[in-house]
Amino acid sequence: MSVNNNDVILKVEHLSMCFGKGAAKKKAVDDVSFDVKRGEVFGLVGESGCGKTTTGRTIIKLYDASAGNVYFKGKRIVAGIGGYNDEIKALKAKLKNASGAEAEGYQKRIAELKQEIVKAKYDHKNCDADWRKEEIARLQAEYDKKIAAAPESEKSALRADLERKLKTTKKAKLVTQIQMIYQDPVASLDPRMTVQEIISEGLTIQGIKDQEYIKEKVYEMLETVGLVREHATRYPHEFSGGQRQRIGIARSIIMNPEMIIADEPISALDVSIRAQVINLLNDLRESMGLTILFIAHDLSVVKLFSDRIGVMYFGNMVEMTTSDELFAHPLHPYTRSLLSAIPQPDPETERNRVRIRYNPLVDHEDYEDYKNNAAFHEVKPGHFVRCTEKELAMYKEMVKE
Repeated sequence: MSVNNNDVILKVEHLSMCFGKGAAKKKAVDDVSFDVKRGEVFGLVGESGCGKTTTGRTIIKLYDASAGNVYFKGKRIVAGIGGYNDEIKALKAKLKNASGAEAEGYQKRIAELKQEIVKAKYDHKNCDADWRKEEIARLQAEYDKKIAAAPESEKSALRADLERKLKTTKKAKLVTQIQMIYQDPVASLDPRMTVQEIISEGLTIQGIKDQEYIKEKVYEMLETVGLVREHATRYPHEFSGGQRQRIGIARSIIMNPEMIIADEPISALDVSIRAQVINLLNDLRESMGLTILFIAHDLSVVKLFSDRIGVMYFGNMVEMTTSDELFAHPLHPYTRSLLSAIPQPDPETERNRVRIRYNPLVDHEDYEDYKNNAAFHEVKPGHFVRCTEKELAMYKEMVKE
């Protein structure tokens, strides 16, 4: 599927997510920024605990972001106010010792930040309601034209179709156009619900009551993911791991999303089943025009499946570029460490493979400078690395070779 380079469907800006308070406060995601273009697969990789899953869950509002913004289809759906509060606190501390024009500048900035907090809270709370109003107006205008141009015999069917869509839209949320496939196909499916109940739950929440329509939609989704209609009346424990993951995929695509966050959807599956699930996601990407944020550990799979890859370490994005460029010219020492860990199918090559270990204290010439001043820089067009100004000059020389 071709990727529209000019159409960014998801934009993540300076996203941070903290757990706990006070001395127990831990930052799981720290100032992460990236965008995902419509129709592409964006891979997010890194070791366990680096913040990949937390990033995905914060994007779909399972967690409330501590700071930063997430824009989906141009609308801000996530707005954290922690960054604004931190800046206000720092400015108030400076204001105590400031006077004259300097003090006025601080006060002006504090007032601006307070306005930003008001806007952030509004967007976070009301983005769905505002989107619904726009979508209802768009549907009404679209069907008014269709009904006016249609012959009399087709008008009643069009009105019924409009009424069904308006009813669904009135209960819909913008964020439901992003669906998630979870890592554990056992834990993510309710053992007390049948497959039909699991897959159709989203439709039920949106207020659809036509049982015949729901049943046919479930059958359609089951067949789309490679299962059969007879599976609809069974329970999750009656299926294998790969089949359970297909049920999870069916549950997400029945909502007709524009984007899917696949949170390590193959890590709990056998190798042969992994290939089937990846092929299924590829087919759905083509047939439904899906955009996918693919979170995984298996770098060899990410390389084949992703258009671009972001590498995370300790809550930070440390490198981001196209799949081919990342594997051909890895720059950040952590990225090189990850790539060196990929097992090789050739016994001779595997025997001689040198495992690179990443030690920030050693691998950065001035660790204190890296720790305090590192930022995301574009080393070459489309290739971003977290580094200091000194390291940036070194990386630019490396990509010239």
